[in-house]
Amino acid sequence: MVRSGEEPKPAGRATDGTGPARLRERFLQGEQVDAGVRTSILNSWQRCRSLGLSPDTSDLPYREDFDPGGRIVRAAVPVLDRLQDAFSGSQVNISVADANGTVLLRRFGDPAMARSLPAIQRVPGFVFAEQVAGTNGIGLALAERQLIRVYGAEHFAERSQGSACVAMPVRDPLSGRIEGVLCFGYPRGFEQPALSAAIRRAAENIERRLLGQSSAHERALLRTYLSTGGEGGLHHGVALDALADVVHPRDQAILREKAAELISRGQRAAVEVALPDGRRVTLVSRPMASASGVRGFAIEAVLPGTVVGEALVLPHQAEELPDLAAFSTAPRLARPPITLPSGHLAAASGSTVAPGGDRGSAEAGGTVPADGGRGGDRGPTGIDGTATADGGTVTADGGGGAAEGGRGTTDGGRGATDGGRGTTDDGRGPVGGGGAADDRAGSPFPARGLVMVGEPHVGAYALAARRRLELLSEASARIGTTLDVRRTAEELAETAVPRLADFVTIDLPDAVLRGEESADPLADLRRTVLHGVREGLPFTPPGKRIDFGPTAPQLRCLTRGEAVLEPDLKAAAGWLAQDPEHTARLLDHVHSLIAVPLLARGVVLGIASFYRTGSSFGDDDRSLAQELATRAALSIDNARRYTHERTMVLALQRRLLPHGLPDQDAVEVAHRYLPAESDVGGDWYDVIPLSGARIGLLVGDVVGHGMLSAATMGRLRTAARSFAELDFSPDEVLTHLDNLVGRLDREDPDGKGAGVIGATCLYAVYDPTAQRCLMARAGHPPPALVHPDGTVSYPDLPAGPPLGLGGLPFDAVEIDVPEGSQLVLYTDGLIEDRHRDVDVVLEQLRVALAHPERAPEDTCQAVLDTVAPAHPHDDIALLVARVHALDPGRIAAWELPADPALVGEVRASALRRLSDWGLDETAFAAELILSELITNAVRHGTGPIRVRLLYGRTLICEVSDASNTAPHLRRAASTDEGGRGLFLVAQLSQSWGTRYLPEGKVIWAECGLDAA
Repeated sequence: MVRSGEEPKPAGRATDGTGPARLRERFLQGEQVDAGVRTSILNSWQRCRSLGLSPDTSDLPYREDFDPGGRIVRAAVPVLDRLQDAFSGSQVNISVADANGTVLLRRFGDPAMARSLPAIQRVPGFVFAEQVAGTNGIGLALAERQLIRVYGAEHFAERSQGSACVAMPVRDPLSGRIEGVLCFGYPRGFEQPALSAAIRRAAENIERRLLGQSSAHERALLRTYLSTGGEGGLHHGVALDALADVVHPRDQAILREKAAELISRGQRAAVEVALPDGRRVTLVSRPMASASGVRGFAIEAVLPGTVVGEALVLPHQAEELPDLAAFSTAPRLARPPITLPSGHLAAASGSTVAPGGDRGSAEAGGTVPADGGRGGDRGPTGIDGTATADGGTVTADGGGGAAEGGRGTTDGGRGATDGGRGTTDDGRGPVGGGGAADDRAGSPFPARGLVMVGEPHVGAYALAARRRLELLSEASARIGTTLDVRRTAEELAETAVPRLADFVTIDLPDAVLRGEESADPLADLRRTVLHGVREGLPFTPPGKRIDFGPTAPQLRCLTRGEAVLEPDLKAAAGWLAQDPEHTARLLDHVHSLIAVPLLARGVVLGIASFYRTGSSFGDDDRSLAQELATRAALSIDNARRYTHERTMVLALQRRLLPHGLPDQDAVEVAHRYLPAESDVGGDWYDVIPLSGARIGLLVGDVVGHGMLSAATMGRLRTAARSFAELDFSPDEVLTHLDNLVGRLDREDPDGKGAGVIGATCLYAVYDPTAQRCLMARAGHPPPALVHPDGTVSYPDLPAGPPLGLGGLPFDAVEIDVPEGSQLVLYTDGLIEDRHRDVDVVLEQLRVALAHPERAPEDTCQAVLDTVAPAHPHDDIALLVARVHALDPGRIAAWELPADPALVGEVRASALRRLSDWGLDETAFAAELILSELITNAVRHGTGPIRVRLLYGRTLICEVSDASNTAPHLRRAASTDEGGRGLFLVAQLSQSWGTRYLPEGKVIWAECGLDAA
């Protein structure tokens, strides 16, 4: 096989130790020769070696029973005669072999060659199939099923080393089957580029002559139909097109399709066809044979609305026809005439409607020529009376001839042509006698329309072609309905079984299943799909690794980048050699194979293998499998790319979400994040430790999906955490986020607001010292509050506008949250679904949460199991927090006026409390911090002054006053008398800060319990 752009390799025995000869010797010695040998030649060498062929063998099998006058021979003889003239005087020999590799014809450019060549190269009957002759033009053309060149040492056998050849398969244009091979052989030095073009033209000419043989059969059948009539013959009533007012063109197409199916069955039958308007038309399939012996069927339509004098008797039971010739002598019953309703076409006296629409005289019992009375052989009748071979059948679209002398009957028999005159089946004499009662002017036409005539096997080809088109159309709708790699592969298999194959296996690399490109597809192939008409066959099961041998068709299809057909697996040496034990078991169940690579946009995605258990695959099947695989590969690649992008977005999303929960005692928290099936959105949650042992709970949702939403979510979550850690109240945090989203929209480079449309958010701050929760929301669903007694409520929070609208305030609401209660925060993906009512879902959520004894982890799982949609179209973020109260015994508080003299008393009381708590090691640092903070409040703030100590995981010292002026840490100069107090606080504490109250502020510092 010479691919586009592939340079021919040197031929013959090279004297310098290079070229095919040297590579062939290395191959025969068992060395690796992947480079320097064309893929098709190397594959053939490997198959020859696996068959045990010897390159020294000179004898070939000879068949005496080959057919010297077969179909391919009759079509090829005139073409070979012209080729012989064209190559006259040259050393080119021309041969034609059948589909088994047996040479049927020989021609020589120089007749003297016939005396100098050995018998195997000049006498027809020798077999050149690859499995017996090794690598050669005829055998390799049959194996590769396309144009092949073989040069010198590329031949496997020693006998052919000094020659070269080019071979081309010849196919039946109707069936697509390979009928034979045309081959040019010549000395090595005679190589000419024009030989490829010459052999292509010659093969096309042979194929046209094969088509002409079929057309001649069809013309003979049509002549028989047109020349036959009367009680013993066929009714050639009006053609279907002539009744345009009765049969709509749309209905005609339906009838022709069914007619082609009836012809392909090769049965005598009558079937009713339902038309879209509710009418039913009966199609009658009648056997017939021409004078030359061509056997076929005529399909007539019995039109609806006909007036019948007697009951119309039709053979509704289909009969198998093992021998069509039997119907030439079978007795037929006479049927009553059928008339059309008034207003339809009527016969004109003394004339006949010819297929072309012309009127010509037809004597009683005479023959109406197929060209409508104009004479000449115009081929099968088409719309204008000319020859067509549409789908392997002949359609009588131009009108059928009506014989005036014959009386229309429903006779189901076949009219035999005898000297051009129709005779009755019982031998009663010629049809069309002038004495019949209905033989007068004004007799109505028979109520029948000719639909189609043709041979059964030709009709089968037309039917198969239509079925292939239907399968491709169905594949467009069935393959690629999802963006899941595995499901798309399953859709390919389900589409192909059973209409193309009995079993389909699809093997994909692990990397493709992950959404990546595979660096070495053969290294990580895994059986992904196994689908067939039944189970239990010894195929490798899904999930297992697949290793194909170097001669396997699956590997060859990847190497060549196109489908590989093995019509008979028992003769497929490369397939048998890869795993003899496994293939031997499989051969008991499968017969034929097509291996197709799944390639899309230059990426190898895997291999699809189509198996049949009975009949063999053909080239049309290979083309169909290739087309199906190509369409599926594009869908698989789309799914792979989507999977890759979704994986990246999901990784970004999860990276931007909290990786762990902070250590704190205020709440016991569990969380879940569930991405949407179709895409990743911008949902997030957060748990933020705040001053005073408080905890912030945050849930938000960015509008939209994809990478942009995930990135925006990360920006908003970071900003929200920063605002929260500044100890802003929930409504203030939402206000700042609202401003941020508005700025992000305005910063959109396109100025169209396509970047961030908006977001929703719910922020709650729980204080374990007071067991109260302050919360606000911006267009977000309200939280659920599970009380310790199991009652579930949805706090009445002002909805607030979504973030990004700007200019509207947010309201915060404070509620009591008893110890042991659960706060449940979630995004709208949990409750909003186009298939469910929100109120119903909220009630389901209420029922799922009414179990206060559950741990937060169990509550999360229960909610997802019972409330979350089975196929979420939006992300779901869920946060469940069980609240705890800080032990009152670990809280100490004092209140004093702004008097410096009282600072020492408070400091002493604090030290005693620290001693009671067993925090003597922390007392020194706490004493200095309290002294500095209280002194600053007395000197710079306004009373009353409150002091509070909170003993939890750390020791928190708080000093509050009624002033809104906050202290600032600064670096004091060496000459400054003050300004070092906050510096000491910062050094002695783990963290410190300011929290503003509705009236005043709180300065706090947090000390580690091991502080010295």
